[in-house]
Amino acid sequence: MSDRIILWDVMGTLVHDPFYVEVPAFFGMTLEALLEVKHPSVWSACERGDLPVEDMERSFFVDGRDYDIEGLRRTMFEAYRLLDGIEDLLGALEGVPMHVVSNYTPWYQMIEDKLALSRWMSWSFVSCDVGYRKPEAGYYQAVLDRLGVAGASCVFIDDREGNCKGARAAGMEAIRFEDAVGTRTSLARLGFGDLLD
Repeated sequence: MSDRIILWDVMGTLVHDPFYVEVPAFFGMTLEALLEVKHPSVWSACERGDLPVEDMERSFFVDGRDYDIEGLRRTMFEAYRLLDGIEDLLGALEGVPMHVVSNYTPWYQMIEDKLALSRWMSWSFVSCDVGYRKPEAGYYQAVLDRLGVAGASCVFIDDREGNCKGARAAGMEAIRFEDAVGTRTSLARLGFGDLLD
């Protein structure tokens, strides 16, 4: 078995992201209409840890309109689910050191409450706690510094090529996630085959 550490993105890689379907439906909008009225920077500022989550919630819309914050939270909580094949894949990797390396706000606790990802990995490097967002170089360096390893010791898995490119620049092996089957095959090629065959 490989002795490398696996670093996982969460949204769109392990977990269904409600933002593209369920959140617009909650507001009675199309995704395109929501993007026109959502504040352009408060979510990313909260993901970086620069803005308290309560301020992000109050400023979700650029015009500052009131909305049902608890209803939005509930909608997202109910929509979070593991993507197809992920539970079996993570179960097969039991015993491999794995960490979350993901952009998200403190709402990540809702994902943990719903899906208990901590069964398989530590929520070590959520962007709001690290102070950087992928693909900022400082994010990957902070991960390596805290783990005390070189980039070559890590396999990074993310559904966004830009984030994978940032990981490769930090010396990590990176897998662009498309589905659990392809990721399983890629991990087997990287030395985890004895667990995944």
